[in-house]
Amino acid sequence: MRTSKTKQSSTILLKTLAVSSLVSIAFLLARMVATGKFTYWFLAWNLLLGWLPLGFSWWLIHRLKTRRWAQPGNILLTLLWLGFLPNAFYIASDIIHLKNTGNISVLYDVVMFLSFTFNGFVLGYVSLYSLQRQLKKRYGPQPAFIVAYVVLFLCSFAIYLGRYLRWNSWDILLNPAGLIFDVSEPFVNPGSHPQVFTTTLMFFVLLSSIYAVSYKLVQLAKDLPE
Repeated sequence: MRTSKTKQSSTILLKTLAVSSLVSIAFLLARMVATGKFTYWFLAWNLLLGWLPLGFSWWLIHRLKTRRWAQPGNILLTLLWLGFLPNAFYIASDIIHLKNTGNISVLYDVVMFLSFTFNGFVLGYVSLYSLQRQLKKRYGPQPAFIVAYVVLFLCSFAIYLGRYLRWNSWDILLNPAGLIFDVSEPFVNPGSHPQVFTTTLMFFVLLSSIYAVSYKLVQLAKDLPE
């Protein structure tokens, strides 16, 4: 009975997330039709990338029902999840492209960007929350929270790598040597890379604070009267 209820809840959640994402796409398509231009098309691509970690996390959770986490396939899924998770939060940095194009109301673009950012964050947080629950069942609440916030810190650093150094998730496989060099360089010569620390800290505070509030709201919502 519990398995059936969990499956039903997952289906409802998936449909809700899909509808919410389609709203963002609808904003973008309406803009394209109104202006005849494909400006900001990358928002749709980044949102698609934001869906990947959710898929990896749910696939991993399904496998964890019958297999150990240390099993090679599950380790690979965990790494894929971690590698693509920053994309869900990276959308927030796309707001630097926002400008008055003269083709459409700036306020419209602001709402559209907020819609994509919201959906990216929700996809990322649902993914993280799902795996945090798995960690909590195995190792307890405190280690699970520590891992969750370490992951958010890594995501914040990855946003810096993507926004300023233009690295992508798949470069982990395509150009690992170059990626390792750029990752280590700020720590070897910190004075030459002040942005890495300010950007990472800035996004970590943002991501971790929103996640903490969201986590608490989810817990409190369970006690609300129906």
